[in-house]
Amino acid sequence: MEITLDFESAYERIKGTVKHTPLIYNDRLSEKYACELYLKREDLQTVRSYKLRGAFNMISQLTADERHRGVVCASAGNHAQGVAFSCNKLNIKGVIFMPEITPKQKISQTEMFGCGHVEIILVGDTFDDCLLEALKYTQANQMTFIPPFDNYSVIEGQGTVGVEILEDLPDTEVVVMPIGGGGLAAGVGTYLKQQNPDIFLIGVEPGGAPSMLKAFEHGGPVTLPDIDRFVDGAAVKTVGKLTYDLCRNVLDEMLLVAEGKVCTTILKLYNEDAIVVEPAGALSVAVLDECKEQIKGKKVVCIISGGNNDIARMQEIKEKSLLYEGLKHYFIVRFPQRPGALKLFVNNVLGPHDDITRFEFIKKSEKESGPALVGIELQSANDYPALLKRMEAYRFDVIELNREQTLFEFLV
Repeated sequence: MEITLDFESAYERIKGTVKHTPLIYNDRLSEKYACELYLKREDLQTVRSYKLRGAFNMISQLTADERHRGVVCASAGNHAQGVAFSCNKLNIKGVIFMPEITPKQKISQTEMFGCGHVEIILVGDTFDDCLLEALKYTQANQMTFIPPFDNYSVIEGQGTVGVEILEDLPDTEVVVMPIGGGGLAAGVGTYLKQQNPDIFLIGVEPGGAPSMLKAFEHGGPVTLPDIDRFVDGAAVKTVGKLTYDLCRNVLDEMLLVAEGKVCTTILKLYNEDAIVVEPAGALSVAVLDECKEQIKGKKVVCIISGGNNDIARMQEIKEKSLLYEGLKHYFIVRFPQRPGALKLFVNNVLGPHDDITRFEFIKKSEKESGPALVGIELQSANDYPALLKRMEAYRFDVIELNREQTLFEFLV
């Protein structure tokens, strides 16, 4: 049976609760990519992400009996906040399952938005783990499960982002959307293609969790055995069946972006545009280098999907950015058995703009003579070859840990 998604009705249903977020022209990115580029600021939504739209659209349509029994959801954070806010707004009990690795900021935000109407249960290492537990709980307690993405009412709600985009910029030519489970891209993409079949739609996933791309290649959703959970708002092992079917029909291109590039983008948006985004929220901007030819001269909208970034993660984000940009390198250095070797390393091997950011002897009993773990930050990635040559010239035996993933993870 063919389903007709009614995005306009969903928009009317939620607009008293959900903000019409601004579509803001960005001078810096427009100049850099030779286009007219706008940011759809869902980071400024009531719960700082678009997820409120789908959650409220579904929960507001429950029957009186379903509301009385309460609702359950599983979420890495943003969907949880949307459900919590909706439960508080509609005076419904909610039970929210979240992975144990969920940033504390998202947990406390969920509690705040629920305002006493929700119970939070932390379980599992990934979204998929906690989803299984949430579904068991839902069945055992005869409650209603609110899916994070694979449900037509949820997809309709997320699609209202597209309704607002065309209200504010009717001649939009390209839209770049982040993809986790696929609800946002499925909803927004379907609505936009209904209104203008010529609009060009780009979906983007983190390189460590390419679940929609693999689904496209396979011809249907597949479960990835392992994923990088860093971009937590878009790190799922399996996309939805409904979202896959819709995305397959409307997306013109699927792209991946490295987690390190995402970190660089987070820092640039903060330092240069005063915009706070979470990793998933940065995906649509981080990928622009990969599609610069497609967007040149066009009116482009990048959806900033969320701004729930825990300040405690900023050091990790900076570190990942420096590593990706080739500005930070770690070594195991075996110092020559001669007097003044450490002083020689500092004075002659390091360049004028190189900084030692970490130094510790691996064997505590062999200080000043044994191997040491050394972290060096460069001013330019182009300085690296010269640094290696100086190490060789002064007979320092080194292991480049950035190239040895297993050792890197163990020591750094």
